[in-house]
Parts: sequence; structure tokens; C-alpha cells
Amino acid sequence: MVVVPLSRPGGEVEASTRTGQIKTGQAKSPDLAVMAAGGTLLVASLLLLRGHRRAGLALTATGTALALLNEQDTVRAWWKAFPIYLDGAQWLLDQAQDATEQLSAKRERLRNIFNR
Repeated sequence: MVVVPLSRPGGEVEASTRTGQIKTGQAKSPDLAVMAAGGTLLVASLLLLRGHRRAGLALTATGTALALLNEQDTVRAWWKAFPIYLDGAQWLLDQAQDATEQLSAKRERLRNIFNR
């Protein structure tokens, strides 16, 4: 089994695939926000699997909020890029609406031709 670290903010982390052990270069205190978000999302997924939708969704929202609090820079970057994506989606919807109106006009024209 291969161990892959998702982020390395503090120290060097090496994964050993043969022994399955992790070697750390520096001792690092655990990030409680990451642990809380991960634990909350894990419990939420278990609740959703057991059929407890309300509690599972509430914990999912809580875990997501905890994860986003830990990644504030990423959220700011996404928030700044959001209007660009929204403009692109609006343009796509306008194109789809124009195509639908053109097809509707052609359908009416064909209907008038065949109903004569």
C-alpha cells in the first residue's frame, strides 16, 4: 500500500511502499482543524450510508465549513474567479436559448408547409 501525503506545510514526509511506514523529517503538531473536518465528514458519510439524511447533511455542511475555514486563500481565489464562470454560464444559456428559438421557428415553418 502506498501512502501519499496531501500537503506538506511543516516538514518533509517520505512514504515507504515496502514497509508501509512513514518517515518524517520534523516533528509536527497535528492540525486540529483538518482532523475535525475529516472526522466530521467521516461521521457524516456513515450517517448518510445508514439512512439518517438530516443528521448526515447537517454534519456534511459542518465538515465542509470547517474544511473551508482552513483553506481561506483557496476560497478567496474561487470567489474572485466566480463572476468569470458565471458570465460563461450565462453566455452558454443565451446560446442555448437562441438555438431553441431558431428550432422553434423552423418547426413552425415546416408545420405550416405540411398542413397546407
